[in-house]
Amino acid sequence: MKKIFLFFSLLLVCCSKPQSERNPYLPEVRFSFSINMNLPAYNQLKNPLIPIYIGNAGVGIQGVYVMNTGGNNYVAWEASCPNHQVKSCEKMQLKDGFYVVCPCDDNLYSLVNGNIVKQGENAQKPYPLLNYRVVASGTTLNVYN
Repeated sequence: MKKIFLFFSLLLVCCSKPQSERNPYLPEVRFSFSINMNLPAYNQLKNPLIPIYIGNAGVGIQGVYVMNTGGNNYVAWEASCPNHQVKSCEKMQLKDGFYVVCPCDDNLYSLVNGNIVKQGENAQKPYPLLNYRVVASGTTLNVYN
């Protein structure tokens, strides 16, 4: 009985979930924002691969890019460059449809999956875009963190 207890104790101590590396440049923000896709400003979200920028106060750090990836699947990404302090770099700009580029290091990111597509010349180890949660209910999207 002691051996079994010792085995399970050792198993619990040795098993731990892997540590995820948190982006040190972007602070954790809490927000919730509803999008009515019937409104003209957000109607584009009914079509796949047409991102929109939402720069309302209190939504993300420097705003959020939201995009329909097909069907009823939506993604939302922080508009701040993920590899720079927020105060040292402007928000990313849309480029060539569904990409964004960081004006500080020219890193190019995909709004489909948040990964870097092209790394700028002086860029360090790049972090991916910061993802926010999106829940679709009819013609309403709830974006939150």
